[in-house]
Amino acid sequence: MKNLHYIVIEGPLGVGKTSLARLLAEKLEGETLLEDVEGHPFLTKFYRDPKKYAFQTQIYFLLRRYQQIAEIHQMDLFKKVVLSDYLFEKDRIFARINLDDQEFWLYEQLFQLLHRKTVVPDLVIFLQARTDVLLERIRKRGRKFEKGVHPDYIESLNDAFNSFFFHYQDSPLLVIDASEIDFVHVPEDLDNLVAQIRNMEGGTQYYVPLASRR
Repeated sequence: MKNLHYIVIEGPLGVGKTSLARLLAEKLEGETLLEDVEGHPFLTKFYRDPKKYAFQTQIYFLLRRYQQIAEIHQMDLFKKVVLSDYLFEKDRIFARINLDDQEFWLYEQLFQLLHRKTVVPDLVIFLQARTDVLLERIRKRGRKFEKGVHPDYIESLNDAFNSFFFHYQDSPLLVIDASEIDFVHVPEDLDNLVAQIRNMEGGTQYYVPLASRR
């Protein structure tokens, strides 16, 4: 696939988006645009009391993601590919789960206003994984604010992401079952993915790297 200037890696919490974005940026000699999670002022409070802090958490994410994506206009996309670990529309997936109806109505007004000004990716890579795999990866990365995350919450997010990308048509989409894939420690997995990206012809494709097939 030619003219790949803006690639997004997406998927639920713990699936490995950021690690893959960094690896692909190195392989493709590109730049990363990564989500600002550690600097979020409400996230720790949200995990302690989701109902109380859901709206503040979601609005901050929405505005921060928009600000970051707006930076793409300042980048020279004809010289380097940009690898991001989030799609702007993913914010709405979390909002639909975390907000009540009145909060979501207000959120939706702002989302629609900002969404029409964002850049559409040239390719979206959707990483899928079983919920038990996600929970184990979340545990291993050891973020303090994620210690209290409930398995049911991860399950609901996983279902919501699968549903969203089942209907996604805005960009070419590469769907990968990442439950048994290790892009960090198995070079063949990463090399196979890079080859698949370069051979993409549009539409939706499903791929499992050969190195991880058992």
